[in-house]
Order: sequence, then C-alpha cells, then structure tokens
Amino acid sequence: MRIRVQALFFYLLFINSLHAQPNHRVTVSGYVREAGSLEALIGVNVYLPGTTTGTTTNTYGFYSLTLPAQDTLHLAYSFVGYETHERAITFRKNQTINVLLLPGQALTEVDVKAGRLTEKVSESAQMSTIDVPVSQIKKIPAFLGEKDVLKVLQLMPGVQKGSEGQTGIYVRGGGPDQNLIILDDAVVYNANHLFGFFSVFNGDAIKSVELIKGGFPARYGGRLSSVIDLNMKDGNREKLHGEGGIGLIASRLMLEGPLTKNKKASFLVSGRRTYLDVVAAPLVRQQSGGTLTAGYYFYDLNAKANYDFSPTNKLYLSGYFGRDRFYANDNSLNTATGLTWGNATGTLRWNHLFNQKLFSNLSLIFSDYKFQISSVEKGTQDAQTYSLYYDSGIRDVSLKYDMDYYPTPRHSVRMGIQSTYHRFTPSAVVLQNALINQSINNVDNINVLESGIYAEDTWRPSSRWRVNGGLRLSYFQQKDASYFRPEPRLSAAFTLKPDLSVKASYAMMNQYVHLLSNTGIGLPTDLWVPTTDRVKPQQSQQVAIGIAKDFSTGSAFIRGLTLTVEGYYKTMSNIINYKEGASFLLINDPTAANSVRWEDNVTAGRGWSYGAEFLLQKKAGRFSGWAGYTLSWTQWQFAELNGGQPYYPRYDRRHDISLVGIYELNKRITLSAVWVYGTGNALTVPVGRFDTYRPSNTLIYGGTSTIVQQYFQNARTNDDYGMQKNSFRAEAYHRFDFGIQFHKKKKHHERTWEFSAYNLYNRRNPFFYRLESVAATTTEPARTALFRYSVFPIVPAVSYTIKF
Repeated sequence: MRIRVQALFFYLLFINSLHAQPNHRVTVSGYVREAGSLEALIGVNVYLPGTTTGTTTNTYGFYSLTLPAQDTLHLAYSFVGYETHERAITFRKNQTINVLLLPGQALTEVDVKAGRLTEKVSESAQMSTIDVPVSQIKKIPAFLGEKDVLKVLQLMPGVQKGSEGQTGIYVRGGGPDQNLIILDDAVVYNANHLFGFFSVFNGDAIKSVELIKGGFPARYGGRLSSVIDLNMKDGNREKLHGEGGIGLIASRLMLEGPLTKNKKASFLVSGRRTYLDVVAAPLVRQQSGGTLTAGYYFYDLNAKANYDFSPTNKLYLSGYFGRDRFYANDNSLNTATGLTWGNATGTLRWNHLFNQKLFSNLSLIFSDYKFQISSVEKGTQDAQTYSLYYDSGIRDVSLKYDMDYYPTPRHSVRMGIQSTYHRFTPSAVVLQNALINQSINNVDNINVLESGIYAEDTWRPSSRWRVNGGLRLSYFQQKDASYFRPEPRLSAAFTLKPDLSVKASYAMMNQYVHLLSNTGIGLPTDLWVPTTDRVKPQQSQQVAIGIAKDFSTGSAFIRGLTLTVEGYYKTMSNIINYKEGASFLLINDPTAANSVRWEDNVTAGRGWSYGAEFLLQKKAGRFSGWAGYTLSWTQWQFAELNGGQPYYPRYDRRHDISLVGIYELNKRITLSAVWVYGTGNALTVPVGRFDTYRPSNTLIYGGTSTIVQQYFQNARTNDDYGMQKNSFRAEAYHRFDFGIQFHKKKKHHERTWEFSAYNLYNRRNPFFYRLESVAATTTEPARTALFRYSVFPIVPAVSYTIKF
C-alpha cells in the first residue's frame, strides 16, 4: 500500500512538470461561501467570462486556478439561487480571493441573463449525473407533506420506483443494495423510515444532493449501480437561525449558529419525530378493551460542528442518529413483541491546504446499522419464562485520505486511499426458556477488511474535448479469502458546437457487500452479508453514450434549460438471491441461526440492463422543474431459479415518465405539481388453485359417499404459481400530486403554509394481488378470481413551517 501512495505523488510531480510553461504563471485560490451564513458552497462555477476556462468549488467550497500572469484578470462566480459575482484583480502574483455570494436573487428571470449559473452540462466530462437544488426539493408536493430527498430522486430518468409510496431506489437495473448512499462520507445502509415510506434524510439539514448513475469517477467505489452523495449544512457562522415545521405525522426543528464571536466556528442540530404512536395508542387500547398497547414511531437527529484553526486547517465533526420502533404488549397474554431498526453515523474530517494548488482531507468515519426482533412471555408474578432476541446488522470503521490538485486549468487531479473495517452480524440470537431450562446465546460475527486506492484526472486537451480518466484498485479480505480488482473509469465529452456536445463513458465497478431480500423493496428485515470464499464479489460493466445541450439564448422560458439524452448497456455478474423456499431468519427458525449458514440459502447469477433516458431540466426561474422519460429492459438469470431461464425482476419497467413543475406565482404563492406514469411491475402471482387430499384414518368400504365425504374433510387448498417467475405484469402505475405554498415574511420570521394532495385524481394503483374465492350467485357459479389491492387513495396534507 505504501508503494501505491508513493506512485500517486510521482504522478502529481509528472503532471506538474509536463505542463510547466516558460511564461510566468500564478495561482488564484480561495473559498466561496454564502453571504449571511458563511456556509461553504459546493459546485460554484468559477470562470473567465467569455471563455471556457474555469473550475468549480469542491465539497468544502475550495477552488484554484493557475493562469499566465497578466495585468488584469476578470473572474466570475455563479451558482443556482445566488447572484453572479464578478471581480477584476491584478494578476501578477499568487493570491487568495475568498468570495461571498448573495442568496435568493437568481430565481428571477432577469438574473438568468447575467451568465451561466452552474457549469454547463455540455462542457462537463461527467455524464449520467443529476443534482437537484434542495430549495426545489422543498417546493415539490410530498406524501403526507413530508419532504423526501429519495422520493424526488425517484422522479429522475433511469431511477425506477419501488411499490406504492416506497422510497426504494432502483437505478439502471440494479437492486436497492447496489446504491452507495453516503452522508458526509459515511455510508447509510438502510435509508428508510416507516417500512420504506419515508427516507431518513431531513431536508432541513441537507445542503446538497447528487445522483451518479454511470460514468462513475474513480473516487467512488463499492457499489454497482449508483452513488447518492449527500452533504449536511455546516451551520450559520454569523447569527442564530432556526427552522421548524409541523405536519400530519411528524414535527421537526433545526437550529444553527456561531460557536465563537470571531466567525471561525458554527454548529447545526436538526431533529424530527413522528407522533403516530401518540395518536394511535388510545384507539388501540379502546379497540382491545384496554388489554393491548401498540404503537410505532421514528425519530432522527442530525448534528454538525466545525472550526477553522487557521486559513489552512479546518475541522468538521458531523453525525446522524435515527431509530424506528414498533411495539405491541398484550396484558391478557403477558406477551411483549418489538421490532427496531436504525442507523448511526459519525464523521471527523480535517481539511489541510498544503499550498494554493494542493488541498487535502483526512476523514475518520463510523457507520452502524442494526435490526432487532424481540419477543417476551411472562409467567406468574411477572417471572420471565421465555424471551427471544434476534439481531442483525453491520458496523463500519473507515479511514480515508483524499487530495485535490490543480496544476493548470487543463487538469484537475484527485487521488486518495480508503480502508474500511466491516463487522457483519447476519444473525445474533439470545433465547431463554425457563419452562424447559433452555438457554441459547449465538452470535455470528464476520469481520472483513475492504480497501481502495484511486487516481483520476479531469483533462481538457483542447477547447472541444473534456476527459475524466481514472483507475481504482479495490482489495477485500475475509479470513482466507481475498480479492484484488482493478476498476478502470473513463468519461469524455466532445463539443460539436457551443452549448452542444456528445458524451461517452465506461465504468467497471465491484461490490463486496450483498443484501438478501425476499421482497426486493428494501425492508429492514433484509439481511446484509459480506463476500466470502463461497460468495464472490458482484461486478458490473457499463457503457453509455449521449448528447448534452444547454439553452443559453432565446425566450425567458427557454434560457436555463438543459437537455440530456443517453443510452446505456450494463452487465452484472455474481449477484445473489435466496434459493427457492429460503427466507429471512434462516428458514423461519432463529434458533438454527448458528447451524444453518446463510451461504447455504443463496444462489449466484447474472443480470443485464439496457435502455435510453431523456431529461429536460430547469433549475432556476419563476417556472422550474423537469420532464423525464425512461425506456429500459432488465433481466436476471440464476441457475437454481426459474428453471435456469432469464426472467424480469420485480422492478423492471418498460416505460417511466415524470413531469415536475414549480411556478412562483408571486413572492407569496408557489404552485407545484407532479405527474408520474410507469409500466406495471413484474410479479409472481397465483394463476390458479387446486386441492390436495390425504387418506382418512378410517376407510369405510361399505359406502362410496362416506369415503368421499371423509376425503373432503381432509382437503387442503393450494395456489398454483405456474412455471415462470414474475410472468405477471401488474397494471400501469400513475398519479398526480399538487401543492400550493403561502409565504409571508414578518419582522423576525417567515412562515409558510402548505396544502397538498397526493394522488389527486384518486387512482387505485396496485399494491399487491391475491386469489380469492367468490361465492356462487343465482346467475353465476362459485369461482376463483384475482383481486387487486391498493393502499393509498387521494391523501390530502397540510403543514406549517417557520423560519427565524
């Protein structure tokens, strides 16, 4: 590993010497922050007006440009939702320029004319990448009024939705475990609240959201299908600020402010809790006659603090903690059952600026996901007679070091190394049974080490070409099994004419963690397991090609639009699934967890996906939003499933359409609407029913009718699922959501009332199907029919938000 780090430094020296020029060159660098809060801004476009020379700020708001010395240099700084800032400087020696951008003004049509607000899509080497401003996310109508980052990402092309109302993310044929979801560098393994109906990400604490579907930069690894990179706000350094809200099922509160008077430190704390348990508890007790106490709730907490020790050293500490809990206590039976799951993450980061060209970040990262089932029965005098606790989870401790190097405007180099120690607990069982004097304490821990080293370069060989090339080397070790895999990455864009380019990319990805699921919708009962000597790492290869167009001229409606059209083909190998009949809790017997290994219940296979995606997006202006369309095919093949024949997985959808619009009628009223359409999911449902019989204990040969009657008394009805897996296609899914926000600014605060409706035209979308018997009538005989069940009709919501 030491040799690889040295090789990275030699690469830095090579790039720097290769592009050394006889002319005197100087560097301008600094940080771009938000005026009024000093929040670091990610992805700000820093450029020379009228040219293609420029750069963007990194995750911490840092930028660097090295150019030939000149008497006067004109720089422009632009970002969606902020006023464009221009500055002329004397450019004869290295200097630091820190910039503050004023928020809020770029939402009018006038400001769109001032210049490009972000790096043009047509000028970026990266493809298959989507970012959505958090300000837009907060204006889109949401289920029960709860703003949800993941549900907004579901509205993007290439991202398939799960079941009705679920936050499951299925990107270009991949499963929910193939998404790398990271919050401030920490991996979030289960991003769901309320059994998947809400995500764990509170929009009040989130600063930026980026989705990468293909052409992955080398700095990302460990998953096959997507990267969802979220960054928390740093906190307001100038004054105390707060935001809170009350909705139908949950309330939230966020506070941020300075920790010191010199504006060198700040904090942020954000919390959210549902009160479903408080509302439902009296109803449950009343219905049960006072014998049953049951409820469900979730909560989450985000916290962050940072401190600037000097202009070259900054420290960040952030964390997330969240839990879901369902409980039911029956006093009449002396039983108590519970279901609990949740995440905890923590990240400690140290930024160091070696010089104006070299920026580094060292991160210590912790991530923990746990799932638990408990069942307790008590005997007389409250003596505990039986208890069962089943735990499953994964815990990570990571050390990561990254460097950003800016030798010239033509090169932007990134490199780094990361090592993660995983502790998997596929099953941990504690059972005590006083009645039969039985006690079991089985803990099945698996310890593994996963490491990676990478280098990538965003290179501009000419005014027409943009290239991002890189290589990632990944290493995984578990007991005697070890895997070393190279992962080449390449993305390129060629400018056909101003604002129009053609792009292509290739990426190889390896994944060393797996998710075992019977449902395929990402429930907490799904099991995280590692690669072993028997279960190989998953691997994918993806190629994509497309065009990108920026609309810089035309009417006010046209300016600011971006258009991307992409086609892709992806193959996946060594994906795993349960064998026929295997399920969670190891064949439904947790006491057998130590004797039956999870590897015995899985089978490996392959998959492939291909399709085309269309996205027309506008991030700024009185009218903003996007239109997305996806045409795709996804198939899986396992030797031990479906007779070895390929089949469509549950989330395969041929057509997917999303239309999202946000219109600011005036400063006080905002209208928003969403319409989605999707081809029905591929499901396995019963195609018929049949009865099976067993012989009666007593056979009477004297009368045939007596024998037949006894056979029918021992009959059993069975569902026939046919020969093909997922051969049934559900009905198409579509719905229309609408919302209206009323804003009012007062002397010391701003309040917003929002009224919205989910599924406004009351579409009965399918949630599941079941065979049921229909009794005979006077006109029709008894029959068996397939019934469709829906869960959400029109769902109105109201919420109140206050900022101060």
